[in-house]
Amino acid sequence: MKIKIRVPDWLLSPNVMVLIGLTLLGFVAALIRFSKGISAISNLTDAYPWGFWISFDIYTGVALGAGAFTMAAVVYIFDLKKYTPLVRPSVLTGFLGYAMVAVGLLVDLGRPENIWHMIVYQNHTSFLFEIGICVMTYLTVLLLEFIPVIFEGFNLNGLVHFFHKWLTLPLVILGVVLSTLHQSSLGSLTLIMPEKLHALWWTPFIPILFFVSAMTVGLSMVIFESEMSSRAFNRSIEIHLLKDVAKWIPYPTGLYLLLRFAQLTYEGKLGLLFTSGYFSFLFWVEILLFGIIPIAIFSQKKLRVSPDWVLYGSVSAVLGLVLNRFDVSWIALGGRIFTTEGYVPSILEVSISVGMVAASLLAFRYIALHFPLFVEEDHHIETALQPHPVAQGSD
Repeated sequence: MKIKIRVPDWLLSPNVMVLIGLTLLGFVAALIRFSKGISAISNLTDAYPWGFWISFDIYTGVALGAGAFTMAAVVYIFDLKKYTPLVRPSVLTGFLGYAMVAVGLLVDLGRPENIWHMIVYQNHTSFLFEIGICVMTYLTVLLLEFIPVIFEGFNLNGLVHFFHKWLTLPLVILGVVLSTLHQSSLGSLTLIMPEKLHALWWTPFIPILFFVSAMTVGLSMVIFESEMSSRAFNRSIEIHLLKDVAKWIPYPTGLYLLLRFAQLTYEGKLGLLFTSGYFSFLFWVEILLFGIIPIAIFSQKKLRVSPDWVLYGSVSAVLGLVLNRFDVSWIALGGRIFTTEGYVPSILEVSISVGMVAASLLAFRYIALHFPLFVEEDHHIETALQPHPVAQGSD
């Protein structure tokens, strides 16, 4: 008697197979790292202890997860319920992003079994301790914020009602507080490196700049995620909501630019904008991608109603933020890229990060196909308490 095993059709699609392959490659590289040590797969040295993992998995991953606390605050704290359809995908994206942060830290630091040391032997004067506690706590908060979606998928409506009535608002408030703390504290880690970090990026005001830029890119990530998921799952795009989100982006972006140039003026560093060679170029690319292009697009009403243009604006903002975090945590610390000098990441280093991104995309796809991730546009908090049909997908 032959036993037939039916593989789900969605699992056999070319895109999914590529993501599975990248995930397995990253998993194998991580196994080598834990079994043979970090030197077996990494080009990190004592001179360059921060590299691709810190810049991409930690600094970038935390910032790009900011859409979760931004949209949750908009809907639950400011009571703008019309944006409810954007909350669940944003929270899921944030949760997966922070999970990537946690895994990236474990890979970079090694010895995950000793994570309890940080909790028991607390160093209250360390920004890194504060970041670790906040990230672990916020990851738990994001899971609790999202778990009603899982309950809805299994028709556990009593638990859904309990979470919405008693836990959602306290969790959102706690999430906003935690995000404010660790988004800014990531920048604070560089305060002890005034002699190593290039003067264009080192400033005692960097915690403020980090928080404002994270809030700005959080809104852009909401647009990016919504655009990409609508294309991936053949959904109608919520352009009437996205254009409203896009309308507000120029304000925090303009605030960031104002603070950035005010800080450089106050510290007497304006001359460095044109005399720092390679670093001057990187600075102006940051300003162009993260500031000028998004403001130019999102400030025009005729462009905000175009799905393509709001996507272009969000992509530009995301790329500008990524460049900023790479500059602060790697490139402007002396690890110059496009040269043979300093640190250059190995293929296996990059494969671990790519594998984590691929795994996150697979998880997002699975949840979107099998759970009520996308709420109908006219549903608000009250109607979200009612049972939702499970998203249709091929089993």
